[in-house]
Amino acid sequence: MKLDQTLANAITAAGQADLLRFWDTLTEEQQSAFASQLAGVNWQEMPRLIAEYVLQRPKTEIPADLGPAPYFPLKPRNAEEKALYDRARARGAELLRAGKVSCLTVAGGQGTRLGFDGPKGTYPIGPVSGRPLFEYFAESIRRIGAKYGRPLRWYLMTSLLNRAATEEFFRKNSFFGLDPEQVFFFTQGTMPAVGYDGKLLLASKSSLSLSPDGHGGTLLALRKSGALDRMTEDGVEYLSYFQVDNPLVPVADPLFIGLHDLEKSEMSAIMLAKTNPYEKLGNFCVSGGHVSIIEYSDLPAELAERRNADGSLAFIAGSPAIHMISREFVARLTAGGSLKLPWHRADKKIPCIDADGNPVHPTEPNGVKLESFIFDAMPLAERTMVLEGDRKSVFAPTKNPTGVDSVESCRAMLIDRDARRLEAAGVKVPRRADGVVDAKIEVSPLAVADDEDMIDFVRTRGLKEIAPGAELVLD
Repeated sequence: MKLDQTLANAITAAGQADLLRFWDTLTEEQQSAFASQLAGVNWQEMPRLIAEYVLQRPKTEIPADLGPAPYFPLKPRNAEEKALYDRARARGAELLRAGKVSCLTVAGGQGTRLGFDGPKGTYPIGPVSGRPLFEYFAESIRRIGAKYGRPLRWYLMTSLLNRAATEEFFRKNSFFGLDPEQVFFFTQGTMPAVGYDGKLLLASKSSLSLSPDGHGGTLLALRKSGALDRMTEDGVEYLSYFQVDNPLVPVADPLFIGLHDLEKSEMSAIMLAKTNPYEKLGNFCVSGGHVSIIEYSDLPAELAERRNADGSLAFIAGSPAIHMISREFVARLTAGGSLKLPWHRADKKIPCIDADGNPVHPTEPNGVKLESFIFDAMPLAERTMVLEGDRKSVFAPTKNPTGVDSVESCRAMLIDRDARRLEAAGVKVPRRADGVVDAKIEVSPLAVADDEDMIDFVRTRGLKEIAPGAELVLD
């Protein structure tokens, strides 16, 4: 098989002709698969990306007018704001009842950092039951659908690496009680990895070394997969976006949805008050009237440490990657089948082959993977909105086996959230002298989505007290 000449010329013009050095040794089947990969690369754009992001280290330019982004506080500051929040909750509930909201989860990662072999969403996170992450979300989505009388569709972005395993996991578990038609799987895009010499790396003689293009690729993948068309047909206007490693997140919060709608925001975000100037959360900032997120590693120390008159951090708003996104905004950004977001450089140890086709397993970084981040879409929105969230109630990422943002901390926060809800509903929950819950409690997301649900749950079951040391699942 001969490679299409136009494609071959584009590869050569991009300075990457070496990629074809093994072409004549490949089978026709291998050539066909490789040609398909090569055709998916933007060869006109690649030289610029390599020059800007690989052959030099890009620097984040800090605008002179950069300031802290405005946000709606966790608790309303006055009667006017309280009235707005009340209207927003009512509007959010109305939109859920009308079927105007769907859920969108980024689930392309593997459980490697957790010492787990499989898609991260299949990891058993339940403190007592071992419910996997996917089940937490599925049951939460079922409960919201039942509560508001309208099933929510769930859009799940997987990767090439875990798409098949994810779908099989859902089939094996009967979609956790969801109608299979409610779940729409789609696949994240990819980008070629680049060596420090500016040459694209080969994973084998017949394959580029490809990696996911980052969660920014979600927006374009929605269009290419047909998900946007399906949303339009369904009358869906808003997407509740969250990541698969955070089971504490409210999958569809009426207040957040309602404020997004009432403020006519195209892309909204939850912010958390940072615990210190250098907490590893992106910083919500504003420049030229546009809200953006600057990574914690890029915000200058002078700004990171700046204090208000009352001693609080000036740049206090950190991003836990929880968003509301308008479908029409996604459609506008991806019109024409492309999406212009900045890229971010990640230096990685990338398995590849050398010039002779021998495998290379580097022990030090040997190249660059390029990723786009979804938060970089915020400055492109005509209107944005940021709402403060309660860290204890919305953010328990599962990134490490132990320590900060770990399986341990996530399970502890799930237990504490359920305990606080039980206490608010009048149940006596045992706590140690340091305030830690002296029991392992897990309340099914299928039964309880919020404090209001818990009151009904406790009343109908006649719950009065949890015994010290108990381990129980409340369904």
